[in-house]
Amino acid sequence: MSKFGELIDLQVPVLLEFYTHWHEASEAMNPVLKDVAAALGDRARVIKIDVDKNSELAEALRIKGLPTLMIYKEGEMKWRQSGEQDANTLIGLIKEYL
Repeated sequence: MSKFGELIDLQVPVLLEFYTHWHEASEAMNPVLKDVAAALGDRARVIKIDVDKNSELAEALRIKGLPTLMIYKEGEMKWRQSGEQDANTLIGLIKEYL
């Protein structure tokens, strides 16, 4: 959990995707997240968190649906939504916190 605190406590926005390898919608987000990361470069971070390997964290954050996406900045959650999103929507959301 302390490592999670370090991940989200950055000056730049951090987009988190909670996913599993066996979930189809989670897998569909892979190219979208690559596009987001490429478009924003070092102005933001994109991090994928496998809920199967991080069940305590997923439970603490009440992750129910997959994929669940969150944007954090300086340790504070700014946005959260479950379900697939397109790259342009995510880029627009992250730009609000740059």
